[in-house]
Formats: sequence, C-alpha cells, structure tokens
Amino acid sequence: MAATAKLPIIDLSSPDRISTANSIRQACVDYGFFYLVNHGVEGQLLSKVLEESKKFFSLPLNEKMKLTRKHHRGYTPFYAEKLDPLSRSKGDSKESFYVGPVEGDMAQTNLNQWPSQEIFPTWRLTMETCHKNLMSAGKKLISLIALALNLDEDYFEKVGALDTPNGFLRLLHYPGMLVEFPLFWVCKEKFHQPRLWEDVLHIKGAFIVNIGDMMERWTNCFFRSTLHRVMPTGQERYSLAFFLDPNPDCVVECLESCCSSSCPARFPPIRSGAYLEERFKLSYGE
Repeated sequence: MAATAKLPIIDLSSPDRISTANSIRQACVDYGFFYLVNHGVEGQLLSKVLEESKKFFSLPLNEKMKLTRKHHRGYTPFYAEKLDPLSRSKGDSKESFYVGPVEGDMAQTNLNQWPSQEIFPTWRLTMETCHKNLMSAGKKLISLIALALNLDEDYFEKVGALDTPNGFLRLLHYPGMLVEFPLFWVCKEKFHQPRLWEDVLHIKGAFIVNIGDMMERWTNCFFRSTLHRVMPTGQERYSLAFFLDPNPDCVVECLESCCSSSCPARFPPIRSGAYLEERFKLSYGE
C-alpha cells in the first residue's frame, strides 16, 4: 500500500507574504508540489467549466476532430499524446482540449479554436472567464515564488515569464473526488530505483500546484520537478490544468540566487521557445 504524500497547504490570500513565500520555498525543495487554497477562482465557475467540457467530449469523434489541435490549441483524441517518451504504451489514454491566451496579443488569442456557438452558446465565455481568473491567481502565485527564490517579487513578470500555455508552473483542479480518494501518485526521487510512489489526496476547493521541468532547470535543480502519474479509476474523469510559461524569447538561465562557486550552473542558457518546442516534439510528435 502506497504512503500518502503530506503536501503543504499554501493560502494565497494570506497577508503574511514572507511567511507564505518561505512555505512555498520549502514545499518546492521537498516535494515540488503543494495545495493552493483561497486562490480566488470560484467553485461555481470551475463546475461550469467541467459541465461544458463533458458536453463537448460526449460529441462523436468526427465532430470533435473538426477542432483538431493546431498551434497547441484545440482537440486531441485518445493516444495522440505521449507525455512519457520512454513509455512502451501507444500513447496516453486521455483526450484533451487546449485553450491559449485570451487577452493581449491578438496573434496569440486568434489561434484559439472554439466549438460552434450554436451548439455551445456559453462555452467560449466560460472558458475565457476561467482563463482570466486562473491567470490572476497565477500572477499572484508567481510573485510569491519569486520571493521564495530571494528575487524581486516582479522578477518573472519583468523577464516575460507569464505567457501561456504549458510550462514551468502548473495549477491542477480534479473535481468530484472523495477526500480520502487519491488523485494520482508522486515520486520525489525520480532517479532512484525502485521508485517509491505516494498517494495525493483530494482537498475540496484546492488546486494542486507543481513545479515543471523548466523551473527545475531555472533554479539549478534547487526546486524539484517531481514525477507524477494519474491514478486509474475505471470511470470517466475530468480535470482542468492551467500552465504558466515564459515568453518564447525569454532566456532561461540559472538564477543568481541558485548558483555559487561551489554550486555552478548545471545547464547552459536556452530560449524558452526552443526548449518547449523540443519537449513538444518528444511528447506530441509536433
């Protein structure tokens, strides 16, 4: 029987920013995962997102394929993605729908694909509202992560680290689970064999936040990107994931607060866009 991961609970509404940043720092060093509560995204809105999603995914495949993913936006069918390139499976047993930025650069927002308004009159409004709310929560969180790394709280915003989608920070929402039921497993020591997997339990109303591979690289492996995998349940399950990424032209290089003469940078600088494109090729065949 797997152990249960004791992930820290971070309160995004806490007025004590320094204490909160210190808690985030410890969480990212120890686990690379934490729960986020009081994030400002209403449960009613999240329920609406899942309701709209269920309607879309219940369509016949040929209808969904009309919105096949282009430029990382739109629908992907079962087995079209393979997040673990070393896996022997034919692909991931899931289908997804990707939405990118909904505000700002028109060249980016116009890449989004939307189901027919005739069939789904409230789909677009629901998804855009949710995206804006999640972005607001993400900006608050990333400023605390900057403080946790002994940086100015607007550091990541100044270097262009608040583009979307996909990347160095992810907020997850898994609704409809019993408190005692595990969502998925995490493995803190990804290079050790055999791997020890720990259960992650559901906390009502909380997001689960994890550090991505790019942030691990950025912090010289000080913050950890932890292996994780979804628990099979034998039934349909819907989830919502929101990713924060640097601007494609942002240069990701070891932060000054994460290296020293005794701990030099482990990775050379790289453009965020180049790094992500390489990862997409491995995972999605694009």
